Amino acid sequence: MADSKGEGATDEATTPPPTEISEAATAYAAVRPELEVATGLFVEMVTGLLDDAGINYLSVTGRTKTVASFAAKAERLRDGQLLYPEPLTDITDQIGVRVITYVHDDVAAVAELLGEELAVLDDRDLGLETARAGRFGYASRHLLLSVDASRTVPTAYQSLRRLSASVQIRTVLQHAWAEFEHDIRYKGTIPEEHAHELDRRFTLAAGLIELADREFSAIRDRLQMAVPPTLAAPAEHDPRISSQDLAKFLASRYAGAGWARTDHYTWVSGLLLELGITSVDALEAVIAPVDGADLIERMGYKYPPGAVRRLDDALLATFGTRYLELEGNAHRRASLEARLERLGGAS
Repeated sequence: MADSKGEGATDEATTPPPTEISEAATAYAAVRPELEVATGLFVEMVTGLLDDAGINYLSVTGRTKTVASFAAKAERLRDGQLLYPEPLTDITDQIGVRVITYVHDDVAAVAELLGEELAVLDDRDLGLETARAGRFGYASRHLLLSVDASRTVPTAYQSLRRLSASVQIRTVLQHAWAEFEHDIRYKGTIPEEHAHELDRRFTLAAGLIELADREFSAIRDRLQMAVPPTLAAPAEHDPRISSQDLAKFLASRYAGAGWARTDHYTWVSGLLLELGITSVDALEAVIAPVDGADLIERMGYKYPPGAVRRLDDALLATFGTRYLELEGNAHRRASLEARLERLGGAS
């Protein structure tokens, strides 16, 4: 994962003290194995939050800064002074998480969700900053997050309270532009006589990507109101409700709700099987008594929930503690317990 753009560092002729940098790099190398473990936990936690919220995304990945990259960043200067005088604490992207969404609207949804669940130490919308300058170019939402000390978190994530993570959120098109631009520009492969022309072409491509992102959002909004997503055909002799049938049912019952990740339809079908629900008709009968408007009010959604999340809450409201104790919910019982409290307690 590349460093954040726009940090404002300027290299000077002055050389930083080599001993200090070497000592910092050695100290970082010593703690890096622990940071690698923490990176995996941050990725797991962010993925869980997105899945629980029903926000669609392409991928959640992480990286732990290499020792070489840490040392190079520790050497950066501004006006002849070290930009990071205390590199072990000043360099805040030692743990990096990247969330790639399909459409631009979901970038804001992801940022809002993470801001509600974690402590936001810094928030930069680099695409917005570029636009305000009247330009097209690098676009990505960068958050610096830590586990909020005031919140209760699962035991598995307690070790993250002392750490922070740099989280990049961008669309798949923004990601493609940023990776290609970084690969070309920062490898020093652009001949000087072609630099201005390639700058112009990168700018043009960024403008086209912004337009394409808007169109993809419009297409998604139009289609999800009328057509369920295309899913794989069910396997033979599978007692679960097929993903296709479930998607069609949810598209009809929760008209206007966002599509979920395709694997989530399969996952929730497994939960329904644990409950003994193996047909759409049986599912309809089970959740028919649930007042959808009342459920939305009690849950207090701060972001538009997807269809699978709406069903998830309806099942939680119907079955209460039985639902959260299902084997398929073992990894998220803490969050389900908090949601059950919002719904008014156990059934």
